[in-house]
Amino acid sequence: MKRWAGVVLAAGRGARMKSGTPKVLHKVCGREMVTYPVAALKGAGIGRVAVVVSPDGAEAVRGLFGESVEYVLQQEPRGTGDALLRASDLLRAQADHVLVLGADTPLVRAETLQELSQRHLAGGSLVTLISAVCDPRDGLGMVARDAAGRVSGVCEFQDLQPEAAAAPYEANAGVYCFRASWMWDNLQAVGPSPGGEVYLTSLVPMAASRPGGADAFLVRDPSEVMGVNDRRHLAWAEAEARNRVRDRWMLEGVTLVDPGSTFLDASVVLGRDTVIQPNTMVLGASTIGEACTIGPGTVIRDSSIGDGSRVVASFVEEATIEGSVEVGPFSHLRPGAYLETGVHLGNFVEVKESRLERGVAAGHFSYIGDASIGAGANLGAGMVTCNYDGVEKHRTVVGEGAFIGCDTMLVAPVSVGPGAVTGAGAVVTRDVPPGRLAVGVPARMVESKRSHST
Repeated sequence: MKRWAGVVLAAGRGARMKSGTPKVLHKVCGREMVTYPVAALKGAGIGRVAVVVSPDGAEAVRGLFGESVEYVLQQEPRGTGDALLRASDLLRAQADHVLVLGADTPLVRAETLQELSQRHLAGGSLVTLISAVCDPRDGLGMVARDAAGRVSGVCEFQDLQPEAAAAPYEANAGVYCFRASWMWDNLQAVGPSPGGEVYLTSLVPMAASRPGGADAFLVRDPSEVMGVNDRRHLAWAEAEARNRVRDRWMLEGVTLVDPGSTFLDASVVLGRDTVIQPNTMVLGASTIGEACTIGPGTVIRDSSIGDGSRVVASFVEEATIEGSVEVGPFSHLRPGAYLETGVHLGNFVEVKESRLERGVAAGHFSYIGDASIGAGANLGAGMVTCNYDGVEKHRTVVGEGAFIGCDTMLVAPVSVGPGAVTGAGAVVTRDVPPGRLAVGVPARMVESKRSHST
């Protein structure tokens, strides 16, 4: 929208969170709270967005958005009105209308902000705020109306009469559209509260008494505009956000066998016909292809899984799994693990910083670290890559079609050539040439009594 600007108020201390982390940096569904209203503003067509930050949170917030938004510093938390006033120099000459909301409203939708802005333009009001019918327990201020039903102001919750706070009422949600020139001129005239803070709500009765007046846009879903002030609110917002994510993916053709025990972050991508079994978490920047089966009892974090793969009762973090791969149960893929098409990992296999090429099989309790495993290699039960000498990590290379016997220790740096075989219990400290058999402790080369088919 041309000549519009958005302002996200992210400088509050959030004392009720009782946290060393600024409130707006607490995560909801895997994303920092402040990212949601910024995304909603941009989704509503407002390209120019300024975020008002505190000295404590400025660097972290800048790390989230880079140059995609502008930043305004509020040195001391003197209220929402003072926070917006800090943006005057940046935006006064740049926008005809300003949409303002708090960074602690992670559930607001872009569509709702778009409707609000349209209502504001159509009505020609000086200020249009979002209102919602809320429970008194939410502690929000009440939208006051005159005898004709026009918005006349906002009564803070602590000032409500007992009978007014005894039942649901039309509450101020803290999301505003302002006619910019009027707002900047009058914001400077707002006096501080007894506590020394300047509040945006003071502009509402001022606007109501002028030509153009004040208006309220009643949202259909009050959950959109409920703020997060403490850990209880955070848990509630988390639950609501996750419900939205689950609904979205089920409507896109993903089966969630037990939605209530399935945790999906807002940033994940799931392919259709994938089935997510109970007690499963898909987190961070994870991507799962089509027709996969994930779970039960599985955690996927910041990983990519190709079409047709199956991961059961396993933990996968910062790993890449191509298509038609089987993992688990009880396997652990750590950062840097890469499994090519057709790889099979069975019970209790751990992989770290290693690439397993097509068709590699490791069926039982093995550790594969800092290794390259050639296509079609078979890794027997109990095989361990001994990659750490107490000072440095070293690499292991297993060639295509090699057969590593049960309980083999590969003491890195070491390589086992294509088609080579190690006997059960071998401790391999020297390279094994292609096609040779190594047995014993320490392993030595012997003539194979049988040909090994790869």
